Amino acid sequence: MVLTLAAPLLIVCAYSMLSRGAYGGVELPVTPENYARLFTPLYAGIFLRSFAVAGIATALCVALGFPLALFIARSRRPNLCLALVILPFWTSFLIRIYAWIFLLRDTGLINTVLLRLHVIGEPLPLLYTNGAVVLGLVYGFLPFAVLPLYAVIERVERQDKVLLEAAADLGASSTAVFWRMLVPLCMPGIRAASLLVFVPCLGTYLVSDLLGGSKTVLIGNVIQNQFTASRDWPFGAALSIVLIVAAAAMLYAGRRGGAELA
Repeated sequence: MVLTLAAPLLIVCAYSMLSRGAYGGVELPVTPENYARLFTPLYAGIFLRSFAVAGIATALCVALGFPLALFIARSRRPNLCLALVILPFWTSFLIRIYAWIFLLRDTGLINTVLLRLHVIGEPLPLLYTNGAVVLGLVYGFLPFAVLPLYAVIERVERQDKVLLEAAADLGASSTAVFWRMLVPLCMPGIRAASLLVFVPCLGTYLVSDLLGGSKTVLIGNVIQNQFTASRDWPFGAALSIVLIVAAAAMLYAGRRGGAELA
């Protein structure tokens, strides 16, 4: 833990307080300017956009993952269904994102089919949009929501099913049983799923770079650019520290949900 986590984190913290070298890298003097730049409207807007995109993707993953996890928990072959959920992980994430590029581009499968069916008159701008980025995030991180949701739903079905049956016997409709009984009982899994999806979505840069292009710049893209093209390591380190602090704060806030799930 010291060699692989604490030491690199301390190095990044030290870099964030230094100055950019004339040819890249870091040098003295120590300065707080890197953190002061974070409060400019440009970077504040990028942070807000990153939180919004990650929040939308997280909400969609939980909304789609809950019924899927419920179906798996009540199926006769849950192990097979879980294997199908994690099957995409057997393929490189980069290759899967490139597959979406071929589907969403102007000459891709979706636009080609719609044009040949005469549903549209010209290709739809599906690629390099915020919607494409959210789609890529939901596709990539949906299994991270399904697995903890399945764990808590399976526990409810095994240990607390009598509560659901009692509610139905007392006259509650299936909708009322779902929203007033099942969902509250599954809140630990919902919180855990939200954290597992939101944190990596907040720091991602590959999906937004490939599916969003220059139109969707998230904080992960800015950090990656600072360490490569701009060679401004101190500012990139400052952005990284702020992102780590934000993610740690969310993990701390959701510790109760993780403890209940365990």
